[in-house]
Formats: sequence, structure tokens, C-alpha cells
Amino acid sequence: MGPLDGLKVIEVASVGPGPFAAMLLADLGAEVLRVDRVEAAAGGGWADPTYDFLARGRRSVAADLKHPDGVETVLRLAERADALLEGFRPGVMERLGLGPDACLARNPRLVYGRMTGWGQDGPLAPAAGHDIDYIALAGALHPIGRRGAPPTPPLNLVGDFGGGGMLLALGVLAALLERARSGRGQVVDAAMVDGASLLMTIFHATEQVGFTTPERGTNLLDGGAHFYDVYETADGEYVAVGAIEPRFYAELLARLGLDARAFEPQMDRARWPAWKERLAAVFRSRTRAEWCALLEGSEACFAPVLTLAEAREHPHARARGAFVEVAGKPQPAPAPRFSRTPARIRRPPPRPGEHTDAALADWGFSGADLARLREAKAIA
Repeated sequence: MGPLDGLKVIEVASVGPGPFAAMLLADLGAEVLRVDRVEAAAGGGWADPTYDFLARGRRSVAADLKHPDGVETVLRLAERADALLEGFRPGVMERLGLGPDACLARNPRLVYGRMTGWGQDGPLAPAAGHDIDYIALAGALHPIGRRGAPPTPPLNLVGDFGGGGMLLALGVLAALLERARSGRGQVVDAAMVDGASLLMTIFHATEQVGFTTPERGTNLLDGGAHFYDVYETADGEYVAVGAIEPRFYAELLARLGLDARAFEPQMDRARWPAWKERLAAVFRSRTRAEWCALLEGSEACFAPVLTLAEAREHPHARARGAFVEVAGKPQPAPAPRFSRTPARIRRPPPRPGEHTDAALADWGFSGADLARLREAKAIA
């Protein structure tokens, strides 16, 4: 079993970073019980729920959180849980009667994880937003992009998943470790704007010492350097090089058949644009496959730029088992790896409400309880 085996978590269903955090905990062995809306159980969402990869590894109950008995159902679950995750705007869970005070009154040892964009307080706390807004305000969007071009949205990796769900999971686990000492639960306020800002820590330092400039596309790691960029190949594909250290830089130039003396000093930024043009011409002279044959696995810090489908089939990914099939659907395997307690995906993503009766019974609800809740339409 995974390293979190025995941990019991309630996930009040939301979108994006909340489910991602719950997926991480479930992958690592926690028993995560997802509370879906009764409307979701009646239809909507994914036509084939087995493609809802973020919901993998857990069971689902459907409860009406606007019904007093539905709210009471979640509070009873909280009594037996180690942690609860929710991803609504500030105040929503309180209005439902499921805020931290209500849940911690039932279970003072509960760790209550909250996922929002702007945080639980501050002038923007009640405002709507999405990943792009949070990373924009955090200063994480501005540096990403080409010189002279607008900032490039980096999918929703920085706010939703890296600065959001990943840090929510970390915060919950840290609070659980602290609980082992104090015996008390607490509230974890995870905000995507905070997490995105935290991910930019080193860039605040490099800006303040003058190593990084505000002009995007001119710096070491934003595509400004000729030795850290992507290049088009003869067949219209792309390759990536990241030869920062001098010995890796020398290896790259040697394998490209270039005179290293013509590309020194490496950190002469004024010459980067011209050198980039020369490297671009070289890379356009061969196909991606040819460059892979010459450079992949070398000290030149090289990789082909793969599509998602290609990434699943790459020999390195296959050797490491980096992708697994769940219900016939290939998807990323749990990470990181553990030597004694390997993580695994327990089950495919559930249909909303698929396990209502069985899961609630396992969490202490009697047959009479279930019959009463169903008659009241508090569960589905």
C-alpha cells in the first residue's frame, strides 16, 4: 500500500486544483471519498467518466448540500476523516453549514484544506478568476514569452496545478504531521496567487541582483539564450537544448560541428541573438530523428519536443513505467516513487454517486440511515 495508507480524506467535489490535490493523496494511498452533487449524479460532466483522470483512485457519494440531511451527512463523514478538501470561493462552505468551525466542532483533529484563487481574505478574495488571472497578478505570467511578443499562458500548470493543487496537498500533509505532535487539526488556506508567487522565488532574487531583466525573451531561462531554447528541425518538428554549464555547452557545440571559439564568451548577452540564428540554421539542416540519434542521452542536455501521445511511447517513459493504463486509458503514473510503499491507482474515476451506499456504509452509516437519507432525497 502507498505511504498514506490509512489516511481518510473527504473531497467536496470542485474543479481543477482541488481534484488534483485529492488525486495526489489518493495515488499515495489515502482513502479519498469524493462528495459529488446530486445533480452530477443525474447527468452532466464527462460523457465517459473514465476519462476524468483527476478523479481517479477514489469512490464517490452524491449528496444534496442544500438539504439539511445532506449537510449532516458530510458532517458525520468529517467526524471520521483526517482531512477535508474544498475548492469554493470564500464563504460558500460556511453558508452551506460546512465551514471549518462546523467541521472542527465535530472533529477537532480534522485538517481542513481550502483551495481558492485569491485566498480567504484580501480585497480580491471574493472575485472571480482563473489560472491566468492568478499568475498574472503573482508576476509569474509576465516573464513567459518571446522577445517583443505578449506573455504566453503556460497552460494552467503554474496556478491551478503547481501553485494550487500541489501546494494544497503539501499543506494538508504538513498539517497532519503537526497534528501528530499537537493532537489538533487546523485550516490550510491554499491560494493559487500565493503558490504562483512562491514558484517565482528564485526569479525575485535574480531580478533584484540584476541578472534577470524585465524584458521577456532576453534572459537565461526564457528563450533568450541560444543554448537554452527550442529549435525547429528539417521536418518541421522541434528539439530542446539546455546546455547551461560550460562543459555541457562545449559538448553541444562540438556535436553540432561548431567552432567553440566563435561562441565565446558564453554569457555575452549582446551576441546571443546572432548565435541563436546560427544554431537555428544548423538545427534546420536535419530531422528531429537525426538529431535524436546524434544528441539524445549525451552531455549536450538535449531532448526532442514530444506531443503527449509521443511522450507516452518514449523508451525512457516506458522503461520507468511513467504511464499506466486505468480502465484502458493511458495516463501519468503516480509520482514520486517509494522504495517500500509504492503508490498506485486503486480504481478508475467514478461516476458521480456511484458508491453512495457502499461508501457511506463503510464510513459508519446504517442501512436505516441510508434508507432515510434516500427517502429525503438528501443522497443519490
